[in-house]
Amino acid sequence: MSKDALGILKELVSIPSVNPMGRDVSGPEFFEGRLSDYLVQFFEELGVECQRIDVAPGRSNVIARVAVAGATTTVLLDAHQDTVPVDGMTIDPFAATVTDGRLYGRGACDVKGGMAAMLAAFARLAREKPAGAASVVLSCTCDEEATSLGITDLPLLWNDPNRAGTLLETRPDIAVVADPTDLDIVVAHRGATRWKIRTTGRACHSSVPSNGVNAIYRMAKVIACLEEFADTLGDLVPPHPLCGGATLSVGRIEGGISVNTVPDECTIEIDRRVVPGEEGMAAFEQVEAFLRNRLDFEYEMLTPWLVASTLNDDRNGEWADRLMGHITPVAGPHEKVGVAYGTHASRIDDGGVPSVVFGPGSIEQAHTKDEWISIDELQQAAEVYFSFCANAG
Repeated sequence: MSKDALGILKELVSIPSVNPMGRDVSGPEFFEGRLSDYLVQFFEELGVECQRIDVAPGRSNVIARVAVAGATTTVLLDAHQDTVPVDGMTIDPFAATVTDGRLYGRGACDVKGGMAAMLAAFARLAREKPAGAASVVLSCTCDEEATSLGITDLPLLWNDPNRAGTLLETRPDIAVVADPTDLDIVVAHRGATRWKIRTTGRACHSSVPSNGVNAIYRMAKVIACLEEFADTLGDLVPPHPLCGGATLSVGRIEGGISVNTVPDECTIEIDRRVVPGEEGMAAFEQVEAFLRNRLDFEYEMLTPWLVASTLNDDRNGEWADRLMGHITPVAGPHEKVGVAYGTHASRIDDGGVPSVVFGPGSIEQAHTKDEWISIDELQQAAEVYFSFCANAG
């Protein structure tokens, strides 16, 4: 197995680890099993402590540790194993093609590039054991792109006494999460609450629609109210100076069984982005109260399937400044920023660990039909991860 960032990334991209995103699928390209096998072998060849922790059938977090005697700091590096599906891609998603200073393939940017850079830095730390280094735990988590099973489980390793005995039973001091940030440091980001609303009616033959109650017509009224709510949300919730304002979007609608049947059910899916200072369930309840005052028929607000918290910049500033001190000599001036999307950093921060997000690649390339990453940024990120950990002890 390769131990340099580019070689590792080629190997990672060539191993499919597609998150089915709730679809009923089977096949070797789906889920993280083959990539988890690769990671375990990588760490075993490196000669470091490693554990594979099942969090769902066939889906595991893989963690490894380089322990440094006398180190007073433990750094957690985190990157997720899964990718989004490959539907609509215009390149071979798993060929890991290198051309014009870029590597192309599914996950190259989000987030196997960041994982490769972390693995390269981790391998170098294990080999060189620099004086003054921190102890480092690298977590490779599953299911980031859908229901966050991996990162939900990870903080339990240091917060739940019943999970004692793992390589991460003691709370780390700082976490650096890999996501494409253009080598800037994300110190704050929005969270998300996602749920469904269902309307019901009474089915009948469409030749006499007055004999039934059209659930889609009812949902149209719900959607009109939600559009009104979304337009006023900026006045209800003050924007965050780094992350911007709160938003609401209806992303999916499903209803009816045939064109000649008045539908008796309709369902929509809602994405409500919350800003630091908001709480996900409170945002859900805010929407429910808004609709209740405007609709004169029954509808059902289903319990959210995702409540992802925000990352606040209220306690990670010192660590962000220290990390910046290692970015500038390698990659030139960069910034501390806030972003609209969410990351694992918020879950780790909720677990009591100050967290930042830093990695190679641009979010504009994530999930695209020809996903790619700059090889220069990949190698710079590997150097920054190493330098930060080598001097954080």
